[in-house]
Parts: sequence; C-alpha cells; structure tokens
Amino acid sequence: MSIFKRLLGLKSKKSSDNDADDNKFMPSEKPPIDELFMINFKKNGGKFIYCENKTELLQNFDAILKENDWKSKSLYSHQINKDQTFLKDLNLDFTSDKNVDILVSNCEYLIANTGAVMVCAKQIGEGKLVDLPHNFIVYATTSQLLESLGEGLQLIKKKHKSKIPTSITTLKTFEEKTDSDFLSYGSTQKNLYLLLLEDL
Repeated sequence: MSIFKRLLGLKSKKSSDNDADDNKFMPSEKPPIDELFMINFKKNGGKFIYCENKTELLQNFDAILKENDWKSKSLYSHQINKDQTFLKDLNLDFTSDKNVDILVSNCEYLIANTGAVMVCAKQIGEGKLVDLPHNFIVYATTSQLLESLGEGLQLIKKKHKSKIPTSITTLKTFEEKTDSDFLSYGSTQKNLYLLLLEDL
C-alpha cells in the first residue's frame, strides 16, 4: 500500500479482504452468563420468567397456577418442612405425596452452557426423576447462575463438605424431542417453569 493511501487511511480491497479472513478465525465474543442460560434454557423448551422482586415472584407464581388451571391441584414439595420462606408466603397446601400434578422447588444451580437446572436430593428427595410429577415450578436467583456443570459440582462439594447430597442431576429436557438427539437419550422430559429472582 502506498504512503499516500496509508496517510489518508484508505485500504486496498486486498487488505480489507485479509481483515475479513482474520476475523473469521478469531474467537467470537461470548454472551454474558445470564443471557447464555436464557438462550439455552428456552432452546430446551423451558418457560422462563424473570422477577425483579419477591412480590413479582409471588404474582408470577400465581399467574402460572391460573394459566394452567392448577389452583385446585395438589402441589408437592420435598422442602415443605424446611425453612423455605418462599413456600410459606404462598399460603398454599403442599403435600408430601409425590403422586400429584406439580412439584415446587428451588434448585442448586442454573447451568448456562447447557440451559440446565441442577437439583439434588435436597430439592427432589431420593428416587428417580421419572417418579416425580411431570410439571415443575422451580424458583432460583441470579446468583445461582454458573457457566458449567463442573463449576456446579465443585460448589456443591465445597458447600456440603461433611455430607455431599445424593441424586445430583440436571433437568434439561423440557419438551418432547422429535429428532434423534443422542445426548438427551434417557432424559426424563418435564414441563418446567423457572421463576428467576434478581438478587445481584
């Protein structure tokens, strides 16, 4: 390129083509963790509702029950005897019988790179996912967002040093898969609503 063109900032066509070639080999910028989780969660078929405060969380929970005609249905929560202020604020009758229509729970972590919800025996009890209700309403906070499953497993191990919980699993199949996705083979499909409360 001539000095005249360099001084004026003009690039030759050949030079701009080289820049375009260089850019396609550069790693693309990753979206923020919350955005990545939302994209993957919705791609998996999950229903995502963002809540700015606790009042909004309770209103959205009530709206989910009304929308699905679940007001008169029995709700199961493995955590009904635990100190779960969210569950207490709902003023609903919960049962410990798993043979009901809806499970209400919190979760351990939200995994951004797969759009999965990580749970363990603390939330779902002992047993298999297939034995739990088909409909899940999960509430979580933005501070529970992590990039990978490995991070979640490390934090569970760190948090529960004396006794690591059992039945650690992820929920990530939220709609019937029509294609042959071998990664979701054996996954239990659930109808899942996620209420995400801002806490950061």
